[in-house]
Amino acid sequence: MHVLAASSAGVGLFFQQIENGVTIGAIYALVSLGYTLVYGIIELINFAHGDVFMWSTIVTLTVAQLLHFDHVLGGFALVGALLLLLIIGIATSALLNVGIERVAYRPLRRAPRLIPLISAIGVSFILENVAQLWKGANSIAYPVFFPTDAITLGNVTIPFLDIFIFVLAVVLMVGLNVFITRTRLGRAMRATAQDPEAAALMGVNINRTISVTFLIGGALAGAAGVIYSMYSNSVIFNSGFELGLIAFTAAVLGGIGNVQGAVLGGFLIGIIESLATQYVPNGIAWSQGIAFAILILILIFRPSGLLGQQVPDKV
Repeated sequence: MHVLAASSAGVGLFFQQIENGVTIGAIYALVSLGYTLVYGIIELINFAHGDVFMWSTIVTLTVAQLLHFDHVLGGFALVGALLLLLIIGIATSALLNVGIERVAYRPLRRAPRLIPLISAIGVSFILENVAQLWKGANSIAYPVFFPTDAITLGNVTIPFLDIFIFVLAVVLMVGLNVFITRTRLGRAMRATAQDPEAAALMGVNINRTISVTFLIGGALAGAAGVIYSMYSNSVIFNSGFELGLIAFTAAVLGGIGNVQGAVLGGFLIGIIESLATQYVPNGIAWSQGIAFAILILILIFRPSGLLGQQVPDKV
């Protein structure tokens, strides 16, 4: 009986870590989509993307504090608070990303590839420093207004917040896929990714298409910023650096430039980190290192990533 109980508890613990990994992986996937969309269009690694995500957390924290979301809400109040914060977070990151593209990237589009990369790193430092001046260098508690209730399936506890995060992420990912495959702007994005000069000859407005790509990538990062703040219950000015690096790794793991690959990479890294935290000695310290080690091994044997394909060079 004791053996069966221990075995059941071990299986429950394993699936509990899978649940945790899927939740954080959904957030990674949303952020990594911004990296892969931009790279697929203009082959730029937007190192400021993580800080665009961070600004969503900073701005929505300010709104939540001003509106006194300092207690658990329910019913229409909860729905209204979620919609308000998501709209503000999405708008903040989307508009910020478009502004960055217009000011820091577009004038350098014809420059050698190293120049836009340096510009992206510079924008990242500017965004972090401004956030630090505004909110300080210390972590700030994010108001807890989402119900802390959970459902239990066997030995696995699934908080309602985790369910909300997963459902929202899936809805946004499916919506992005529908947009890319079935709308005129989505077709323009795919055409620009394949051959921007040919797309321009066919009447595609390249500047507008690139701006829309940055808008969508920023919007996804903004939504991720809101749910990440609710999940971690804290906000800090440099959170975008670490999470952005992980999300970029997810994009590379799945295949940079491949939307489905970015989603797969995000969930895989989330699950790997969660399992490593539980089963590796001192796993919290080693979890990200293990994820990067697996990435290195995959890239050694499959340089384009799990679902990646060679993206044609753009002149």
